[in-house]
Amino acid sequence: MISSFSRDRQRVVPYSLIELIRVGFLLQEIMPWGVTLARANGPRAAKRPAINELPAPIVRNFREALSAALSEKDDLGRVWANAKWGAYAFYDYDGEPIYVGQTNELLRTRIRRHLTNQRTDAVAMRILDVFEVAELEVWPLWHLDGPDAPDKKTAKKILDGVEYSAYLESIKASKFKAILNEKIPPISDPVELPPSCRFQLIDPRTREERGHPDTRIARRAETLARLTAVAHERGEVTPGLRRVIVIQAIRLAFLAATRLAHVEGRADPEADAIDMHGLIGSVLAERGDPDGPTDQDLMLFGSDEA
Repeated sequence: MISSFSRDRQRVVPYSLIELIRVGFLLQEIMPWGVTLARANGPRAAKRPAINELPAPIVRNFREALSAALSEKDDLGRVWANAKWGAYAFYDYDGEPIYVGQTNELLRTRIRRHLTNQRTDAVAMRILDVFEVAELEVWPLWHLDGPDAPDKKTAKKILDGVEYSAYLESIKASKFKAILNEKIPPISDPVELPPSCRFQLIDPRTREERGHPDTRIARRAETLARLTAVAHERGEVTPGLRRVIVIQAIRLAFLAATRLAHVEGRADPEADAIDMHGLIGSVLAERGDPDGPTDQDLMLFGSDEA
């Protein structure tokens, strides 16, 4: 004998299942996004991303442009950046020279250590802001490598001469008559610079974003703060680093003053409104060590950079 409760249960359960099925189909028809949303919000597949996918898009774009520049060839089919010996220079968004260096390793290796690996003294000490670099110029010294190359001492002297000459040209071209080298290159007789190539490292969109005056003022102020923090925290730093602090402060002040003049509808200020020479002295030679090495490569000259 089936109780009334059992009969009620027999009647209700099938009815409820049918209704639930109908409701399920109805929900799937009117809200298909629910399934998609559930899948989208579900757990990610356990897959490690490629290393080159990790940087932000703006960093990836810069590195792609750098890779393209370091792959450019000259008229003889030689890749500019594949020269073992040479000098190089970085320029900011105004085309202002900001740093000059040399290498005896490979131009491409040394430049990447500055701009991607960030494993040079200039970057580690917050002297050079990678986000401020918009252009690159290289002077390869092909004749210093190969079977007819001079001995290392002679090659070193030639390299120093090219670096110092590129440095003098940069000082001459700078509106401030000073750049951000912590160590001024060793004094050498000026030489005629070999053929060079200059590359753009940023696209128009990046220039529009990073090149906005307010963005650059904020970034430069941050760079200056980091640089002064290095001096504060380490205490014993080179006079050259303290000189760079002054140069960066002047560059920041000029950029901010130019922005103010633009907002007020006035003509841009003159760079010589600030007496750079009166504040930092000569930038043609180091006072204490005019013939000493610059920020060089670990490979041959024994730099202590990491």
